[in-house]
Amino acid sequence: MKQNRWLYPLNVQNDFTFNSSIRDFIVEEIPLYEFSGEGEHLILKIRKKDMTTWEMIDTISSHLGIKKREIGYAGLKDKNAMTIQYISLLKIHQDKLENFSHNKIKILDKFIHSNKIRIGHLKGNRFSIRLKRVFKAQKDKIESTLEWIASNGVPNYFGNQRFGNSNENYKDGENILSGKLKIRDKKKRDFLINAYQSYMFNNWLSKRVELSLLLNEFKESEVEDIMKLERGSLKNSKNQPQFLRVLEGDIMMHYPYGRLFEAEDLELEAKRFHERDISISGLLAGTKAKKSEKIAKIFEDEFIKEIDFVGGRRYSWIFVDDIDGKYIDDKAHYEISFRLPKGSYATNVLDVLRGSQES
Repeated sequence: MKQNRWLYPLNVQNDFTFNSSIRDFIVEEIPLYEFSGEGEHLILKIRKKDMTTWEMIDTISSHLGIKKREIGYAGLKDKNAMTIQYISLLKIHQDKLENFSHNKIKILDKFIHSNKIRIGHLKGNRFSIRLKRVFKAQKDKIESTLEWIASNGVPNYFGNQRFGNSNENYKDGENILSGKLKIRDKKKRDFLINAYQSYMFNNWLSKRVELSLLLNEFKESEVEDIMKLERGSLKNSKNQPQFLRVLEGDIMMHYPYGRLFEAEDLELEAKRFHERDISISGLLAGTKAKKSEKIAKIFEDEFIKEIDFVGGRRYSWIFVDDIDGKYIDDKAHYEISFRLPKGSYATNVLDVLRGSQES
């Protein structure tokens, strides 16, 4: 499958330096619910640095003398960052934590709760990022771009973390599915197949962003000719108020949580999308996944293959909340904080800010 260019919605070029490190990148998990104060589970609020979530869990499980699967967590957090997240274990192990000490892990707080934390048990994450080498000429451009992001949101691409250091994990996933590669470790196998799903999703989303960019500049009929679509396919798409255009047959998702449904009344769905009530979803190829119809199906079929693996839908466009920015003149730093829904990458905000494209 030919790799598409991952497009971004703004024609900007902001110059800055960002290093993913514990000094310049902080991620804090936002729990899905308040902890009850009763029950058999102990919730730990953990701050870690320079280690993966799995390395942190391995360290704590070894100290307690329990299996890693007995520790619950809501999501995996970056290694090259200062991260705060919540994990759960049985309350009976609480006394063993009294003498726990590690130079990369600190227990910030403890709570009692009635159930184990499981994957996805979080509302989202708050990110705090320091941009460097931001000179005064760039300050206003960055702030203007942040205003656009606050009003419009960003594409929900999968980040480079999903594709490995070589950006080619997806090829192994494709080879596993075709039988060319055998991987016995189920977690590794699933991870590589997920990378292939993510790769196809990103290419599909890039094409939909390209479509919206063209509709900003040309008439619907002209874009239909450029993209070799039937005349009338893009009717009622150009004048929609949001950036990413809704097409007939798109599968929409209530935002930030909720059920799937097919877009039929484009004017109504575009209005609801603009108001952040719903968002367009993209297909994660696989079984049991709801497929797009009509004109939306043409884009889906071009970039997403059928595979024998559990599929689903993912928000293609997300909204960025609680954006705050501060310019540090004497250091030429720009400090930004914002909140994203679960499963989303801070790199999407940075890439729109930078105006960059990944090849």
